[in-house]
Amino acid sequence: MPVIVDYDAGNVRSVQRACQQVGLDATISADPEVVRAADKLIFPGVGSATSAIDTLADRGLDEAILAFYASGRPLLGICLGLQILLEHTEEGDKNCLGLVRGVCERFEFADRSIKVPHIGWNQLVIEKPHPMFADIRSGDEFYFVHSYYARPLDNSQVLGTTEYGDTNFCSVIGKDNLFATQFHLEKSGELGLKLLSGFARWSPC
Repeated sequence: MPVIVDYDAGNVRSVQRACQQVGLDATISADPEVVRAADKLIFPGVGSATSAIDTLADRGLDEAILAFYASGRPLLGICLGLQILLEHTEEGDKNCLGLVRGVCERFEFADRSIKVPHIGWNQLVIEKPHPMFADIRSGDEFYFVHSYYARPLDNSQVLGTTEYGDTNFCSVIGKDNLFATQFHLEKSGELGLKLLSGFARWSPC
């Protein structure tokens, strides 16, 4: 059973509806045991990393997600769900799950006309091939809403990048059975649905 992790980080119903459109019948759960038992796991999120990380710990979901990843089953992170997979975030100066070595940093621009947060459609540049990109091409546009971006230590885990202002940031991470996007699949129209459909088919083992 595919499971969407519920940790009060918003938009889980939107993600569930998008999954239903591609035939992925995913349930929403805040129960660590349900998360551990999932055959596929979706870790989405919007909002504050500080409160999200605290909620994960309070519910035991942090350990459940780590155990799920260790099982080798497919894990999809979306937006805040990507950022929390790293070791640390500047937002609230918080330690995160640490599945991916690296940190999340806040956009800072000398040109004050460049707005933070980064909101709207922007291009994905595919840096490395991956089965999830079967129906996706470099230059395809996806929908972003974020003030922080991932900086993984291992560049081989950066599958896709996006340019905003003078910053070329990591917008897709891949590691073993983990695939995570900074952009919102559930808000990215047909292309977002194509990636969700790819996740429904993806078997990394």
